Amino acid sequence: MPATHEPRTPAWPPRSAPRLFVEDELGEGRTFALEGAQAHYLGKVMRVREGDTVILCDDRTGEWAARVGQVTKRRIDVTVLEQLRTRESVPDLWLCPALLKKDRFDLVLEKATELGVSRIQPIVTRRCVADKLNLERARTITTEAAEQCARTALPELIEPQKLDALLKDWPKERALFFADEMGGTPAGETFAAHKGPAAMLIGPEGGFDDAEREAIRALPQSQAITLGPRILRGETAAIAAISVWMASAGDWGGQ
Repeated sequence: MPATHEPRTPAWPPRSAPRLFVEDELGEGRTFALEGAQAHYLGKVMRVREGDTVILCDDRTGEWAARVGQVTKRRIDVTVLEQLRTRESVPDLWLCPALLKKDRFDLVLEKATELGVSRIQPIVTRRCVADKLNLERARTITTEAAEQCARTALPELIEPQKLDALLKDWPKERALFFADEMGGTPAGETFAAHKGPAAMLIGPEGGFDDAEREAIRALPQSQAITLGPRILRGETAAIAAISVWMASAGDWGGQ
């Protein structure tokens, strides 16, 4: 007799369900409206219809499945059905990158979010080619990156700060790993031996000047590290430093 096969139960929620971060705190049975850019994305780009499923995150409680209700040109109603995941545990790692040219700094924002940093604190140094950051645009980049890689938490994004102000108010309990092109201890060994809150300080296109380097090294919590024998561009150094830290002391080891 030919083999019989049970019909497959469709995955729920569907893997193709659109994913969005929302401002509202989510909870079972709550109903609210998505408007503006989010309504446009769901209605015009993803072409959701009444009865479809969407995945929502609120950066507080976690990830939820919701059912689409009425769909209009400017508004989409959704009803929260059930929680899928609680908000993820985030390693206590800050990234303090010097501002770069816009496209390069966009890459830093995107990849730092994907890799799982808890805070991004941009800094302004003497050799920065940029001294301003559009925070609203930057938050859009980090939010979209988190949506695309199924994160349930967003990094805290802080206004850019001058390097001297950052060093002056640096918290006593947090290590500051300084990626110094002039040399330091190997990053992997240093990170693996460290326990507790940490941050990465990454310089601009032209690097830190001598006075800045001296001020950083004078901070008791700072430790110069090397990311290998090659000089890396600012965006590459940021991505590499976070990756090595996640592998050595962060959550890549499953601890």
